[in-house]
Parts: sequence; C-alpha cells; structure tokens
Amino acid sequence: MPARHELPLETLKMFRTGIARFMLSYQFGIDEMMTKINILKSEFEHLHDYSPIEHVSSRLKTPESILAKISRDGMEPSFAAISGDIHDIAGIRITCSFISDVYRVAEMISSQRDVTVLRVKDYIASPKANGYKSLHLIVSVPVFLSASVETVSVEIQIRTIAMDFWASLEHKIYYKFDEEIPAALLQELQDAARVANNLDVKMERIHEEVLAVRHKSTETDEVSD
Repeated sequence: MPARHELPLETLKMFRTGIARFMLSYQFGIDEMMTKINILKSEFEHLHDYSPIEHVSSRLKTPESILAKISRDGMEPSFAAISGDIHDIAGIRITCSFISDVYRVAEMISSQRDVTVLRVKDYIASPKANGYKSLHLIVSVPVFLSASVETVSVEIQIRTIAMDFWASLEHKIYYKFDEEIPAALLQELQDAARVANNLDVKMERIHEEVLAVRHKSTETDEVSD
C-alpha cells in the first residue's frame, strides 16, 4: 500500500471550511452534463427506433476520499491543486447495448459546442491488463452562477452492459481483498473479461445484421411506392 502523508491540522481546518462550496461547483457540473445526456436519451427514445443510451448514473467523490488521495499521493493541499490534479471528482457513467453505441454517444457529447474534451482514454481499443474495458472522457463544461461562470471538469465513463457488469464485479472483489486479489481469482476475472468481450462482439454482429435487414426492407418499400 502507498505511504500516506499526514496533513497539518490547519490544512484540515481549511479544507473542511471550504469543501462545501468547492464540491457544489462539481455537483453543478454533473447537473449540466446529466441534462445534456438525458436530452439526447429522450430525443432518441421519442424520435428514433431506439436509444444508444441504456442507462445513466452519476456520483460525486466524497470529501473523505479526496483527503485520502491528497494524503496518499502527497499532493499540495489546496483547492487549486485538487482541481488541477484530480479529474474524477465529478463522474458520470453511461451504459450502452453495443460497442458502436459507445463511440456514437461519445461523439454526440464531444460535438456539443460548450463541451470541451480534455482527455480521452480508450480502454476498449487498449484494455487494461486486468481486462477492464471502457471509454473514458474528461470534459470541461461551463457552470453559470449568479455572479460568475465556472468551468468544471467531469469524467464520463461509457461502456457496454457486459463491460459494466464485469467492472462492477471486479470493483467489489478488489475491495473485498483489500486491493490484493489472489492470482487464481485474478486469472478468472481476466477469463470473464474475455467472455464479456466475446459477447459484445457477437451482439454487435447481430445488431449490424438487424440494421442491414431493416435498411434493405426500407429500400424495398421505397421502390414499391
């Protein structure tokens, strides 16, 4: 386990005094992005055959977890440093049915004029060693307050239902064993990741076949008319 750096008492007092205001900006950032994503979801549900967005959830890091990271990483204990170094204080997770939908949703979010993409980590194209797959975007979005405009960073994780199921299981096991997963269990997790990937590939192929049949049927109807 990484060594922890004890924070001075005055730093802790400063942190507790200003943390509520600091975290509020990130909650507003989540609210802004959730509104955008839910509008896209509703548009597809009402105007198209199906929505590429199956489910959306959000979470805000707790002050305790932020303090723990500062202590663990030896970071400068200031809100400016926290904003610059910790990019997943505000987090949103989107699950999709198909791999192609993951990239489609990412493109729709990235193309919004007031959303700036700061970083992309494509763990679908390049999975982590343990088998983890997901597309991560770090974006910044403006938050309009009564007397100012603040730019807030939000991490968006987009993945398929199969990827999400595997990641949820891995997360529970990771903390069950206090971050030290036995080698045999780690191998089983990697095997399960391959099974999940095979399922995604198969479902994507079926999805493409359905779209092809539907497209052909539409062309036939147009010719008949």
